[in-house]
Amino acid sequence: MSQFAFGHAIVINRGGLKESDRFQNFFITGDFKHKQGGTGNERTYKFAPFGFSGVTVNRTGDGMEATLVFPNNDITRAWAVDAIEQNYFIQVDVLIIEDTDPETGPQATHTIVHTYTGQVTGGQWDNVSVNIELSSVLDAVGTDVPRRSLTQDLVGNLPVSNSVRLQ
Repeated sequence: MSQFAFGHAIVINRGGLKESDRFQNFFITGDFKHKQGGTGNERTYKFAPFGFSGVTVNRTGDGMEATLVFPNNDITRAWAVDAIEQNYFIQVDVLIIEDTDPETGPQATHTIVHTYTGQVTGGQWDNVSVNIELSSVLDAVGTDVPRRSLTQDLVGNLPVSNSVRLQ
């Protein structure tokens, strides 16, 4: 009998550094081999208990937010504060694990269903969990990406009225 299960693999990018950490939330007993985004080199993902939820997409592409939920402890709180203050980028691969046999373990075949890349824009914690909020880099209005202002140095003279005509 075939069994299918969902799992997640995340890559955390801190600041200007390339990949800082890689975690997966399915195989407790060992490291998981996975190709990020289905391309590139196969890399090792360590186990971390976390949940991923909340991606919503509409026809216009806005409203794309997600949440990563970790258990609340000293390690995750320190990491969460750094992620919020330094606006980490996190890529999440949603996976279907096709073989959940414990003997196969972390070498199980898997398929990428969806890849979500977001920037950490907020977070909170309570007695049980640490919630990291991710917003899509495509939603420039909601998250102030690309975090620049229109200035004369960047774009030249700016109009001072709304009656601008192109000829």
